[in-house]
Amino acid sequence: MITVHHLNNSRSQRVLWLLEELGLDYEIERYERDPKTMLAPASLRAVHPLGKSPVITEDGVTIAESGAIIEYLLERHGKGRLIPPAGTPERLRFTYWLHFAEGSAMSPLLLKLIFSRLPRQPMPFVVRPVVRAVSERVLKTFVDPQLRAHRDFMEAELGKSAWFAGEAFTAADIQMSFVVEASAARGGLDKRYPKLADWLERIHARPAYRRALEKGGPYELMS
Repeated sequence: MITVHHLNNSRSQRVLWLLEELGLDYEIERYERDPKTMLAPASLRAVHPLGKSPVITEDGVTIAESGAIIEYLLERHGKGRLIPPAGTPERLRFTYWLHFAEGSAMSPLLLKLIFSRLPRQPMPFVVRPVVRAVSERVLKTFVDPQLRAHRDFMEAELGKSAWFAGEAFTAADIQMSFVVEASAARGGLDKRYPKLADWLERIHARPAYRRALEKGGPYELMS
């Protein structure tokens, strides 16, 4: 049996969605973030030394990292589903987006979250104006331009095909969901990006996505 070690409001929601798309049996071991720090509980370290999610276990094997989990599940249980055939242009695009999501795309989103929250953290009164000024400068000169470049790139790519890897929905779209949803929540995704907005509507309408939300619990991304 596959066990998903599921942390609330995390990227492990994508794993639940993939399992629902594949129609696989699984069980959920739930973990809750600390309401003040938003960090995962120490109990997750008993599953994986870094104490992070997503993590799955099956037959005594532990797999961490979203991309690795997706590749493992598709290889062992996918039976050719949700992945383009090897040697095709679509397969190359699939591989690219699978890695883009946690590589290029996530760094500026995390920086946006950190530098937006930093001025609100406890600190001496005299330091706060300096921290606020530095944070605003970093956001304006580096983070926000990077986010805009990524949004523009993703919008243009969805102008080439209905889904990220081609005309068929694949697990690359599942992997990209956290990135686009985080962009909608924190990264400036608005009406200037109609193709990304349409893509979000289509993934949210998928029955497997809805089932994953029902089983995973409330999902207030990047809040």
